[in-house]
Amino acid sequence: MATASSQASLLLQKQLRDLAKHPVDGFSAGLVDDSNVFEWQVTIIGPPETLYDGGYFNAIMSFPQNYPNSPPTVRFTSEMWHPNVYPDGRVCISILHPPGDDPNGYELASERWTPVHTVESIVLSIISMLSSPNDESPANIEAAVS
Repeated sequence: MATASSQASLLLQKQLRDLAKHPVDGFSAGLVDDSNVFEWQVTIIGPPETLYDGGYFNAIMSFPQNYPNSPPTVRFTSEMWHPNVYPDGRVCISILHPPGDDPNGYELASERWTPVHTVESIVLSIISMLSSPNDESPANIEAAVS
């Protein structure tokens, strides 16, 4: 029987192949190091008609060994001033929060991580976040008020 880690590795390899065959407008993704399928380098193009329009923003997507049962973490390595990005670059959006009920009661379980998410759906959610920030639960309070 395959371990969770090898199943996660196979799934990530498949998602990488799918993105290579069918690129998605607005971002590109690849491995940071070909020997580690759990660390991806993602480049997001700033969405049109936003403060980020035309910019290129790099991020590292780190997948847990039990992906897709747990979400990856996403951290911008490019400087990013946004209400839903912590000062250290970590992205704070609902779908990257662990599955189940929110201990703080802010999010519905349906808004949080589920194993149906893919790299594509995560990055599209981040692009959506860049277009319409959630000021209700800011990760960067200064960015939310400015």
